[in-house]
Amino acid sequence: MKIGELAQVAQCTVETVRYYEKAGLLPEPARTQGNFRIYGPEHLERLRFIRNCRALDMSQQEIHTLLELADQPADGCGAINDVFDQHIAHVNERIQELTHLKKQLRELRERCASEQAVDSCGILQGLASMETEAKIERHTHLG
Repeated sequence: MKIGELAQVAQCTVETVRYYEKAGLLPEPARTQGNFRIYGPEHLERLRFIRNCRALDMSQQEIHTLLELADQPADGCGAINDVFDQHIAHVNERIQELTHLKKQLRELRERCASEQAVDSCGILQGLASMETEAKIERHTHLG
């Protein structure tokens, strides 16, 4: 199948297919004499795998690692478990960060309980006067 057909079946864009090829996540397809890319079922399977990993918010490096491990079917799956354990830890860190953010937003929202003039808005006053917290160093896979 051609790139447009692959993208349609995999429910993504042609640009996405090309991006994953350039990133080394999709193998180089065969080419016709007219230099058109020709994809097989293995490309579709791999593209679906990549898209499912992205749906789980996995980084490109994590996906690359999983694909390398998947290409070694006789090996044990301990390394795959390690990738998932690390990803779960990253998700937990992000949840903590988002919980803190939600708390800050709620505190600001509580400063403005009624309709009033903008120059009296507790939210805007809070934003103007709030101390900027030291940036939390993130140790997640996304930076």
